[in-house]
Amino acid sequence: MKEVQPGVQVEVAYTLRADGPEGEELESCNEETPFVFTVGQEEALEAFETALMGQRVGEPFEIQIACSDAYGDETDDAVVALPKSTFMVDGKLDEEVMQVGEVVPMSDDEGQEIVGVVVDVEAEFVHVDFNHPLAGLDLHFEGVVVGISE
Repeated sequence: MKEVQPGVQVEVAYTLRADGPEGEELESCNEETPFVFTVGQEEALEAFETALMGQRVGEPFEIQIACSDAYGDETDDAVVALPKSTFMVDGKLDEEVMQVGEVVPMSDDEGQEIVGVVVDVEAEFVHVDFNHPLAGLDLHFEGVVVGISE
């Protein structure tokens, strides 16, 4: 019988809550649209993968991951003031993107996509928070392994 191990593709259905089983629901995926990842490919949190090792299809799981083993604490360094010229599209400022709460996909120096959220707009600058949305939280997963394949 297959079990979760390095290199296999795993499908899980789960509910993710902040801080514990009674915490605010942050996300969920069901058996029809499971979260699919390959163990060891950095597609899921390392602590999540480690906790699932040895699990078989149909086995329920409950995993608590401390903030330090998940996305870490929120940092002030991750809030960046970008000049409004950063938001030029075809020679014009993209006013729609420069609204508080807007999600802004950008690229870092290595070309990796990073996602930020606009937190403040000033005359010359737009302040964007690049903290991971789950930074600062302990994570509590409850779910079941729905598939394992090579």
